[in-house]
Amino acid sequence: MIDIFKHEGVTCVKAAVSKDGVSVYIYLVDGMLIDTGPQILEKELITFYNQYEFDLVTLTHSHEDHTGTASWIEHNKNVPIYIHPKGIPKCEENGNYPEYRQIAWGIRRAFHPQPLGEKIHSKNLKWEVIYTPGHADDHVALLDKENGRLFSGDMYVLPTVKVIMSSESIPQIIHSINKLLSLEFKIMYCSHAGYLLNGRKALEEKLENLLDIYATVSDLYEKGYSNSEIDQTLFRKRYKIEELSNGEYGSANIVNSIVSDLQRYN
Repeated sequence: MIDIFKHEGVTCVKAAVSKDGVSVYIYLVDGMLIDTGPQILEKELITFYNQYEFDLVTLTHSHEDHTGTASWIEHNKNVPIYIHPKGIPKCEENGNYPEYRQIAWGIRRAFHPQPLGEKIHSKNLKWEVIYTPGHADDHVALLDKENGRLFSGDMYVLPTVKVIMSSESIPQIIHSINKLLSLEFKIMYCSHAGYLLNGRKALEEKLENLLDIYATVSDLYEKGYSNSEIDQTLFRKRYKIEELSNGEYGSANIVNSIVSDLQRYN
């Protein structure tokens, strides 16, 4: 269920929640735990927490696959937990999300994190906290400038995008990735893709894919296509998650977020 290994001084914990490869990573570096994984793997992660020391927890965002065991840490470890201020009200209540996500990740219990600022310190390192909304309105990435390492949360995940949540915004994600690419780093630790030695190149490729989609949606919109027609033209393949989530995940959300952005300037 969990696999523990090291890359360049970072303890990587791959938490696999299904046989088809769905997994999420948490990282331990210089005494700082980055994210806490899903509640459904709490038993396995507790074993890890009891074997490894950490002084603080920093959360990339409040989604349940990243915060699922934070409540246990709060009640059993004397360490502070930090998140972007926008995530605090969400974390202070029990997770409220659809049943299919509860089945996949478990049910996150309430906890009480502290607000992140623009910097955070671990034992020996000073980290830049980069606000990167788009996937979530409380999303941050963490930069270890001294060693050229970026912990990107869910800014990368996959090189191409086929479906997104209705709460996500492709234009905002593009803006956030551009912000990250303005920084100096090479190595990237992604919360779902894991360790990427040439993370900058991977993030550049993701940006190129998103810009191509944006341009194509813009072109079809200007030609008078409806959102539905654009979706059917660009994304012919349907994915199981679209039906399972009753549309919370879907390619239509990609189109809708881009068209909404285009309409702001018309």
